[in-house]
Order: sequence, then C-alpha cells, then structure tokens
Amino acid sequence: MKGIPFGVFINTVFRIINLAHFWRLVCRSFLFMKGLVKILLPALILLLFSFRVSYSIEDVVSAMKTGNANQLSRYFDNMVEITLHDKSNAYSRSQAEVILKDFFNSYGVKTFRIVHKGSNSGAEFCIGNLQTKYGEFRTTIFMKSRSEKQVLQEIRFEEKE
Repeated sequence: MKGIPFGVFINTVFRIINLAHFWRLVCRSFLFMKGLVKILLPALILLLFSFRVSYSIEDVVSAMKTGNANQLSRYFDNMVEITLHDKSNAYSRSQAEVILKDFFNSYGVKTFRIVHKGSNSGAEFCIGNLQTKYGEFRTTIFMKSRSEKQVLQEIRFEEKE
C-alpha cells in the first residue's frame, strides 16, 4: 500500500486551514454582531419608548366613518359611557366594543360627517351625523387627555327625526 501523495496531503492541509480561517471569521462576525446587538438593543428600546402614542379625534372619526368598532375600541378609556336609544350606561372597554359592534352591524353604517368639533382644557369633542341604512343619528364624541394621550370617554347616538 502506498501512502497519500505529498501534494494531495499539502492540498488537504491548506483546505483545512482555509476552512478553519473561514469559520474563525464567521465566529468573529457573529461575536461582533452579538456585541453590536447588546449595544444597540437598549438604545432601540429607549428610542421606541420615547415616542408617545398620540390619539386624536380624527382617528375616532376615521373609525366612525367605516363603522369599525374594533378600530374604535383602540381609543377607549378603561370605562366608556355609551348613550343609545335614550339609554345611557358606562361599560368596560370590551363591553363597549361589543355594544358598538352590534349597533354598527344592526344599523349598517354608511358614513359619518362632522358638523362641529372643538377642544377645551386638553379635552376634545366632536358632533357629527352618522348615516346608517335605517336613518341618521346625531353623534357626540368626548375625548379626554389621560396619560399624555387622548382617550374616548363618551359617545352618544341620538336618533334624528
């Protein structure tokens, strides 16, 4: 039996060395990226939390125009007062969403048009007409500033004659 030719042996050794060098570079790059992530991640988290989520009456109006209770619920305060068919009650966020979803589905929202809006001492309000398949509702929306953002606290639907 003959041994491995010297040229093949040297070629194999160089390939192993090149492969080891390659993996060393890969590991260095990985460690560099890992270190970079350790440095950048806290900065990224700080940056994300420095932006305040700000809601406005315009966001609520946008949800009203499509009759989207799910989208509207994003702006609810912990308790929301809803007046509907001359009955008024305060509901939790989830209860209020279910009630409005049922109302929007039953009446079929066509559009919402702002008649008047304003603000006073950090609170915003809006009066508009909600057009549905079965008639028009004068709608009043009250928002208040809470934890540096506007939240929907009250919504009234009054049937127009």
